[in-house]
Amino acid sequence: MANNSGNMARSFLQVASTEEVAPSLRVVQIEGLVILKIIKHCKEFSPALVTGQLLGLDVGSVLEVTNCFPFPIREEDEEIEADGANYQLEMMRCLREVNVDNNTVGWYQSTLLGSFQTVELIETFMNYQENIRRCVCIIYDPSRSNQGVLALKALKLSDAFMELYRSNNFTGEKLRERNLSWVDIFEEIPIKVSNSALISAFMTELEADSPITQCDYDRLQLSTNPFMERNVEFLIECMDELSMEQQKFQFYYRNLSRQQAQQQAWLQKRRSENMARKAAGEDPLPEEDPSNPIFKPIPEPSRLDSFLITNQIANFCNQINGVSGQSFNRLYLMKALQDS
Repeated sequence: MANNSGNMARSFLQVASTEEVAPSLRVVQIEGLVILKIIKHCKEFSPALVTGQLLGLDVGSVLEVTNCFPFPIREEDEEIEADGANYQLEMMRCLREVNVDNNTVGWYQSTLLGSFQTVELIETFMNYQENIRRCVCIIYDPSRSNQGVLALKALKLSDAFMELYRSNNFTGEKLRERNLSWVDIFEEIPIKVSNSALISAFMTELEADSPITQCDYDRLQLSTNPFMERNVEFLIECMDELSMEQQKFQFYYRNLSRQQAQQQAWLQKRRSENMARKAAGEDPLPEEDPSNPIFKPIPEPSRLDSFLITNQIANFCNQINGVSGQSFNRLYLMKALQDS
């Protein structure tokens, strides 16, 4: 019996240790009704930014999102923030009472022209990670969706970035040591839309006889000037912010080189003094003086802001490139139709 109990204990520990190593997240499976709720909530309050809770199950390498509910629009007030937290707990309790999935798997939020790479998003991710092992953020862009594209993406923070963020050390040395660049902050997870067989059959009955939908008409809109102008405006703002960040680093390196020159001059003076003291038979003075201000290290600015701004610039450039290419295709198509 003792041997059997020991084997059972060892097998249990082995199983527990293997369960701790979770597979990497490969896909986010979202029900179609959840996507419709997210789109409805974001479009109703556009251009204001809104957020909501995602509910579902974490099954192996798949994160299933089966339900969601919106958060009330918050203001900068402690009482209102407390009411928002109570609202969230009350919603979770009500869903649990009606036997609906109430496991938090992340949150969703709207964005304007893809400008979501912010420090606030990273801090929210870190707060969720304290209680939830794996969570995602669903980003929906109503302005981009007006161009006939479902602008929906699932994001998570990379493990390497989260480890570095916890240490709060975004110096150039640490980034080179971890081989971390601005493209390694966020990871985009593929989204798979799932519907039950009953909903799929119902949607088939509702499908119109004509194969052309409103989304197809949206893709044929020739006027993309407002969308392009806003992207270019945001791109210019990001370039100005990146230039300001570069000025911070230039100022830091100028101060660092000035401090090193002062240290070398002080060191040469101290060595000459020691040579004179040695010739006089006196003890030499130490070559380092921690109390001297020139030996106080200058803190290096964090590179996190510049990394996020670079992410924003890359996103705006990709959007401008994609929209301009589609616009040229539509213009050539209309020219060919007119010529014919």
